[in-house]
Amino acid sequence: MTKESDTESRSIIKSSSHFGITTLISRISGFVRDILFANYFGASSSTDAFFVAFKIPNFFRRLFAEGAFSQAFVPVLQEYRLNKSHLLSEFIQNILGNLFVVLLVITLLGMYFSTELSYIFAPGFADDNAKLSLTSEMLFVTFPYLLFISLTAMCAGIFNSYDRFILSGITPVFLNLSLIVFTIFSSSLFVIPVISLSYGVLVAGVVQLLIQLPLMYKLGFLKIPKINFTNHGSIKVIKLMGPAIIGTAAVQINLLIDTIVASLLVTGSISWLYFSDRLIELPLAVFGIAISIVMLPVLSEHFQKKESGLYSSTLSKSIKLSMLIAIPSMAGLIILSGSIISTLFMYGNFDLLDVNMTVLSLITYSLGLPAFIFLKILVTAFYSRQDTKTPVIYSLVGISINIMFNLAVLYFYLKSPFEGAHALIALATSLSAWVQVLLMNYKLRSIGIIRENLFFNRSSFKIISATSFMFLVLFFYGNILPFDYDTSIYERASYLITNILVGAIIYFIFLALLGVRIKNYKI
Repeated sequence: MTKESDTESRSIIKSSSHFGITTLISRISGFVRDILFANYFGASSSTDAFFVAFKIPNFFRRLFAEGAFSQAFVPVLQEYRLNKSHLLSEFIQNILGNLFVVLLVITLLGMYFSTELSYIFAPGFADDNAKLSLTSEMLFVTFPYLLFISLTAMCAGIFNSYDRFILSGITPVFLNLSLIVFTIFSSSLFVIPVISLSYGVLVAGVVQLLIQLPLMYKLGFLKIPKINFTNHGSIKVIKLMGPAIIGTAAVQINLLIDTIVASLLVTGSISWLYFSDRLIELPLAVFGIAISIVMLPVLSEHFQKKESGLYSSTLSKSIKLSMLIAIPSMAGLIILSGSIISTLFMYGNFDLLDVNMTVLSLITYSLGLPAFIFLKILVTAFYSRQDTKTPVIYSLVGISINIMFNLAVLYFYLKSPFEGAHALIALATSLSAWVQVLLMNYKLRSIGIIRENLFFNRSSFKIISATSFMFLVLFFYGNILPFDYDTSIYERASYLITNILVGAIIYFIFLALLGVRIKNYKI
């Protein structure tokens, strides 16, 4: 390894760890938020309504904040930084103005058609006028969140290109803090307490944007936005965004499809899927999203400089590092699902039935966790090369598989209702993600970007072996069943933390015995 590449490796590791740590803080505050949700509201029709009202603008947020916009904007931003620095400030002004106008129109339309959107995304609510009306009322309040958080995401893309990752990683904490406050005071704020959560989302969006402004000013980019869709940079971003919206949003579209179908199942299904998905988001955000966000400007720079060797090496090492974390995380979430759910959520209105149902969907979502993480990284490889069209094909394949599987589940459920149908919906999402990973891996290997078999090699065999040993030890000796109501929160937490620590220690000891050296996984 050259001195330059070694320095870059340390830089990527440092940046990934900074973003990962701040993201971890965000996710921990998110768990506190979700614990309060479960305690105050349970898994009821009102929480189902809020999760739909939040999921719709949140879906578009994923497209702009963590998906198509960022994936299209950052590579072009890097191009301007490296090759057209004298036009960089004007480029950012144009993008900011264009993005604001488009988002404002979408936001106003979303608010105006809040009832129609509620019906489209939760057709199962149509038979319950009160539930549909509540969803529409909250969606009207939450939709402007899209405007504020997407502008926040643009600022984050700029900061990341300048190796300023901490603020973008810590920003989601303010959403959680806002929702925590509005949850605690929900009963005193509104006759229907759950409505307070929609205002918590709106306030959080405003705050998250405002805290970006000082750093934007420091970097010299806090200027009056300009509306210019004919600017060369704007046209390039728009062209890249078109197919990227589908390509990067496959998982989110699948999750939204899950919500639509779940609305037709028994009450509580949407909430059970939400709580299990939140647990999947922890390792996905800390590792998958953190690595992919840090990688995007780095890979884009390698591509612009035509450094194909460094490009391929960075991508391969990122996949290997992800596998080192993703496989044991999947196994841990599966084997400890009962104790995790009962420790975090089984209080107040969240009962044992809710625990058991959430466990089912957590297990099936967990089966797709490695694929969700790999997908984040592989998609980044395409977008860093300003190729947003190729992933679209694979995303459409994944979405089609998910839709067909969900329709099959719905058909058999409506014909003869059965318990746990929502877990099969989660399983469909996991399977579709794996299909996309395999297709993208094959494509990248065929064009020479990936030069080795990343998923079937001696290293991955050792990781799977160590994970299997950890799984068996926890299965036979760990506290893996849901805790009962009489077990205090302190006992639940201590047992759960002990299981996690023991599992991690066993995993890394077994890796060492198999000759795996963590230092070899440096990016």
